[in-house]
Parts: sequence; structure tokens; C-alpha cells
Amino acid sequence: MSRFRMYPSHAQQTALSEQCRFARYVWNLALEQWSMWTRDRGPTPGFAEQCRQLTEARAEFAWLRAGSQMVQQQALRDFSQAISNFCAGTHRRPTWRKAGLHEGFRICGSQASRVVKLNRKWAQVLVPKVGWVRFRVSRAVPAAKSYRISQDRTGRWHIAFAVIPPAISAPGTGEIVGVDRGVSVSAALSTGELLTCPGLSERERDRLEHLQRRLARCRRGSARRQRVKAAITKLHARATDRRKDWVEQTSTDLARRFDIIRVEDLRISRLVKRPNIEPDPARPGRYLPNGRRAKAGLNRGILANGWGELVRRLEGKAPGRVEKINPAYTSQTCSSCGYCASENRESQAVFRCVACGQQTHADVNAAINIAAGRAVSARRETPPRVSLKREPQLPTSA
Repeated sequence: MSRFRMYPSHAQQTALSEQCRFARYVWNLALEQWSMWTRDRGPTPGFAEQCRQLTEARAEFAWLRAGSQMVQQQALRDFSQAISNFCAGTHRRPTWRKAGLHEGFRICGSQASRVVKLNRKWAQVLVPKVGWVRFRVSRAVPAAKSYRISQDRTGRWHIAFAVIPPAISAPGTGEIVGVDRGVSVSAALSTGELLTCPGLSERERDRLEHLQRRLARCRRGSARRQRVKAAITKLHARATDRRKDWVEQTSTDLARRFDIIRVEDLRISRLVKRPNIEPDPARPGRYLPNGRRAKAGLNRGILANGWGELVRRLEGKAPGRVEKINPAYTSQTCSSCGYCASENRESQAVFRCVACGQQTHADVNAAINIAAGRAVSARRETPPRVSLKREPQLPTSA
């Protein structure tokens, strides 16, 4: 999608929030109807039946009739598509939409093409029941048949046009690059480049810590607590914007420079999973230490470096040119001689092979192994451990 920042007036912001509220209400009502339906009642109402029920409800309730019928019917159409995707096994089960978290609605049809460019930097779009809303033109506005208007947690409004961007063509040089993702170094390339995802500055981190302490002292439900939470949300949104921008620039650069991009086949959802708790047999009602605080810090580091976002954008920009390699022993195998041992990893950043003595950056060494595909064989088996001990030689007869 091509997303642009919107700048509605105060009255338009109120109208957009009302449309989001109507779309959220219709979605949740359809989800409740689908969740509570039983087999003895017959088939579940489809999109056409729900539209008929919506028409009857709009004729009876004036507050529902005040919203856009196009927005409400589109919410039902989106819900019907979500149910079809869930039954097909391609998507998750539809969930409830919450106020302040899922703020947005979608417009399709002829209304989606009502976009007028004002000048080089500004354009406006016609939104039903709202009017002409301006948005910033940061790139070429695509010709789309639908768009979605959404509001993030910081109160910023965006418009996203539903288009599939063209893929980046391969340079044709035949070069292969390996990408090793880490926490201290966001992405290490087999060429020796170390890329770091920008986050909050030291001053911003100090302010975030100060705001978090203030939040802990605020009374729940107070206006001061809401102001502090809004300030914390803005800092987190700033870090998210920087991470997304870095992911876009890095993925575009890799797709333009290399023909084949090899990454580790990591399951991020399992890596950031909380550690299991085990009861302490000596102390009933208590649990054994499981290092959850250290694991929580590691999880924050993984998510802050955008491991999954980088691979998703690479697959979208360079389809068919992204290969996933089994990550087993890539950080313990020497990229020069191929000797595999845990003693090779001297520290988090230093790799020193105990066999050939090669010393290099640990992440770059792993990236070279990923680029060479040394972690997998034809049967996708991990390489065996190589021993440096020499076999005893039998005495030769004179």
C-alpha cells in the first residue's frame, strides 16, 4: 500500500472519528452475530443478509443513519472476506475492534477515485460525510480502486491506497549476499557492512524513563495520566517511524544491489515467546527463577530491530530472490576453514577460529556462512562437528 499523511481540520477530525466509530460498531456487531450463531439456527447470515439487516437498522435508528452507508456496508464486506480467509486457513480468526486501537474505515468504488492534486506537495480526497480532506503528497499518488483511512495511537491520520507496488528488478550481476540479523547489530552483510536500525536517542530514552516514572505515580483515570500516556505514545511512535523508514531503505538497497539475498530461517514468534514458569517444590506457591527479565530485554531488542519486517519487505520487493537458510551453527562455523565449535565464538562480537586462527566480526562471519549456504546440505542436515585431534598412527615395521 501507498500511505500518505492526512491533515484534516478539527471539524473533519470529529467527522472521521464518527465514521471510524460506525465502522467499528458494525464490524463488532457482525462478529458477535457470527460468534454466537449455533447450528440449530440454520446457516450463518452472509453479506447480503447482513446488508438487509443493516438497511432495516438504519431505517429504525437515526443515530446509525447519520453515518455513511458506504462505510458501514464496506465494514460488512471486509468482515465477510475475513471470515472466508479464516475458513480457508490463510488468516487468523477475526477479533474485536477496540476504540483507540483499531480506528479506520475503507472506501471502495467510484468514491475512491475522487482524488484531486492541488499542487506539487498537496492533494485532497473526497470522503463520504466528511468532505474534501487534504493529504501530503510524498510520492506519486497511485490510481487505486479503494483506500483506507486510519488513525494511529498518537492521533495522526493516514490514507493508504490499495495498490501492489512493482517489484524491483535484479541487477543481473549474479552477486549473492547473506544477511545475519542481531540485537547489537541489526543486520550484518557478508560484504562486511554492519547496519544498525535507528531508535530513540539518549535524550529521548531519558525522557521516556522519566515519563514512565511519572506514569507510575499518576492516579488511574486522571487527566494527568492521559497526558503522560500520550507523551509516551508519541515517543514510541517516533521510534516505530524510524524503524520502518530504515527497513524500507535497507530492503530497497539490498534488492537493487544483489541478485540473491539469503537470510536465516527464523521464527520470530517463537523467539520472542515468554519463558515457561516452573513451580518451586521447596516453596509452595512460588516459582523457580527463569530469567524472564533478561528474556524480556532480548525480546524488546529483537522487535526493535525489525527482524521480521526486514524479511517481509525483502520478499515483497524482490520476489523469488530471497532464500531462507537453516540458521544452525552459522555463528559457530568458521567461514574460512569450515571448522565448527562453540569455542570459536569468543564473545558476542568477536569470532576467533581455534583451528586456523582467523579473527573477524562474529556477525559478519555468520553472514558469510549464510551467503554460502553452509548450514544446510542436500538433505538439510547440520554439518558435523570437526575434531582437531589427530588419529594415532600405527607404528610402521622396519
